[in-house]
Amino acid sequence: MILKTERLILRPWEESDAQSLYEYARDPGIGPIAGWLPHKNIDESLDVIKNVFCGKECYAVCMKKDNIAVGCIELKLNGHNDMSERDDECELGYWIGKPFWGQGFIPEAVKEMLRRGFEDLNMTTVWCGYYDGNIKSKRVQEKCGLTYRHTTENLFVPLVNEYRTGHISSITKDEWLDSLHKNK
Repeated sequence: MILKTERLILRPWEESDAQSLYEYARDPGIGPIAGWLPHKNIDESLDVIKNVFCGKECYAVCMKKDNIAVGCIELKLNGHNDMSERDDECELGYWIGKPFWGQGFIPEAVKEMLRRGFEDLNMTTVWCGYYDGNIKSKRVQEKCGLTYRHTTENLFVPLVNEYRTGHISSITKDEWLDSLHKNK
């Protein structure tokens, strides 16, 4: 499945994206705040493409002008997430390389993924979280209509081997539909 927005292409990851993934995922300002370590080399990035970015609804975030992967967005489905075991609920995750911060690309991608989740996949709720200090992720969630639900203290984050405070937001299909009508 390939999804398009005004400025982006959201497409499945390909092994040929390893170099681009490494270029952005090696930045220590990207992964740790989201709960994963910076990539050490292209081989690690290739392994992530093959074994992590292989979910049915995992997409490379690419600029329309060149189709080069600069970030990732995913809806984790069917209980394969940390926030719900229901088949009609999913978890949203995303990140984008630093050169693309502050330009509205991730909110644009999130809005398309919400559309996909609610219209195409018949989800009733989309959950999303961020760790303390990740203000950019918090702002994306707020801009896209997700509502804060709760905070979890002492949440173990295995990829960085530490405990953190996590903040959870969500949006229901009805809330999403209401927001579409308000923005018309």
